[in-house]
Amino acid sequence: MKIKNSRLEAIRLILSTKGIGSQEELLNELAREGFKLTQATLSRDLHQLRVVKSVGANGSYSYVLPRSERYRHGGTDGDVLPVSQEIDTTGYRSIRFSENIAVIHTTPSYAGTLAYKIDNCDFPEIIGTIAGDDTIMLVMAEGVNRTAVLRALKTIIPGI
Repeated sequence: MKIKNSRLEAIRLILSTKGIGSQEELLNELAREGFKLTQATLSRDLHQLRVVKSVGANGSYSYVLPRSERYRHGGTDGDVLPVSQEIDTTGYRSIRFSENIAVIHTTPSYAGTLAYKIDNCDFPEIIGTIAGDDTIMLVMAEGVNRTAVLRALKTIIPGI
C-alpha cells in the first residue's frame, strides 16, 4: 500500500506542476521518478484520484485534478480562479495546534503536494509531516512554539 500511496502522490505532484496531455506522457514522467506501472494501473489510479481531461485556452487537452466541491459536481458558479492564481495556490484552508502537533486542512487533493513542499523546505521547526487527501499532520520540533512554525510556513503558504 505504501508504494501505491507514493505513486498517487507522485501523480498528484506531476499533474499539479506539468501540463500532461496523455497517459503515455504521464507514464514516462512516472518512470523518470522511478515508478514502473502498466497503462491499466495508471487508468485505475487516475479514476481513483478523479482526474479528468480538460481543454485549455489554446485548445490542447491536459489532465487536471479536482480542485473544489464546485468542480467535482460540475458546477460553474462564477468563482473560478484565474489560471495564474490556480497554479500558485497551496490549497490551504486552516491550521490547528495541539501540543507539538499541528493539523493543516487543505482543499481535496492538495495535502500531499503541500506536505511534500513542507518536508523539502527542511524547516528546523518541523520534524516532518504525514498527509492524506485533504489533511496534513505536522510534528513540531521539541521546544518550538506555534509562532515560529507559522512564520516558517508563511514562506510557502502566504495566506496562513
